[in-house]
Amino acid sequence: MSKVELKTISLEEIEALAVGAWILGTGGGGSPYLGLLNLRRLYAEGHCVQLMSPLDLDDADWVAVVSNMGAPLVGQERLADSRNIARAVRMQEEINGIKFRAVMSVEIGGGNGVQALMAAAHLGIPVVDADCMGRAFPEAQMTSVAIGDLRPYPCTLYDPRGIEAVVTKVPSWKWMERASRKICVEMGSIASTSKAPRTGREVKDWGIHFTTTKAIRIGRAVQEANRRHEDPIAALLKTEGGKKLFTGKIIDVARRTTEGFLRGTAMVDGSDADRGAKLKLSFQNEWIVAWRDEQAIATSPDLICVLDSVNGHGIGTETIRYGQRVTVVALPAPAVLTSPRGLEFVGPRAFGYDLDYRSLFAPAEAGA
Repeated sequence: MSKVELKTISLEEIEALAVGAWILGTGGGGSPYLGLLNLRRLYAEGHCVQLMSPLDLDDADWVAVVSNMGAPLVGQERLADSRNIARAVRMQEEINGIKFRAVMSVEIGGGNGVQALMAAAHLGIPVVDADCMGRAFPEAQMTSVAIGDLRPYPCTLYDPRGIEAVVTKVPSWKWMERASRKICVEMGSIASTSKAPRTGREVKDWGIHFTTTKAIRIGRAVQEANRRHEDPIAALLKTEGGKKLFTGKIIDVARRTTEGFLRGTAMVDGSDADRGAKLKLSFQNEWIVAWRDEQAIATSPDLICVLDSVNGHGIGTETIRYGQRVTVVALPAPAVLTSPRGLEFVGPRAFGYDLDYRSLFAPAEAGA
């Protein structure tokens, strides 16, 4: 094992990470708030978390890839012990006879952006500054490692009652999604999971790098703008090169939890420059398509983010409600997601929409 430089993540950086991860969650990934509370307590008890660059991994190192799985609305109601995610990682070590060098989140977006930090605090290993989505997505096959056709198994699942489950082998990533989702639903539509272990080489080749520091940077930009009484959304767009899509008030929300997902729509009545227009947002845990007057103006994998118009914080599909004043923005997706193969996994047709993906951040149609 090579000697590498590790950076201790301060509690102030974790506070910023929670803000940035909620924005990158594009409505899903679960709220980071409960994870933030857990990390505050862990730090108060003397724990700390260290961050390492994915480029410092040895090729033969083992990296745990973790997330909570299920419907975000259930996660709001069913509080989980921070040790649950660490147990899912230990199960992988026991099954495979390996020792993990580090841990990373499967998705930086939402509450899953801080899950790896909780696991790291309990396990005493560093967090890799990377993930497999650069945002949040609802299904197991919607990752850079699936796009890279890496092995999808085994997957361990642990729930707050102490139920342990393992999906030992599947023929494809879609089958991993189907099998693990069924188990998750039986667990109450929320479970702590450790995905197929990844080698250092695989993380270097197929991980989406430096997303933890990206989330911290976004969170700090929003926090600093709020402290200076400046526009936090303008600060975000300047920092990340995003685009404002719509401003208005939520006038209708229809959502349901089904098959382990939160699905539905939210309607925004335009204000200011968008007065007289309406924006419909379709979601499956995350915001997937934005429709302005029935025309799709943004789709996955571009990041569709619904923000509080006052403080610039992210709003989740499980917390959005009538009367909220919101600003909808788009942020660019990682290149691996907009590649022709990437679009097979995370483009609009992967969610059942008969739409061609057209990037808001490139002159040519993606995949052309």
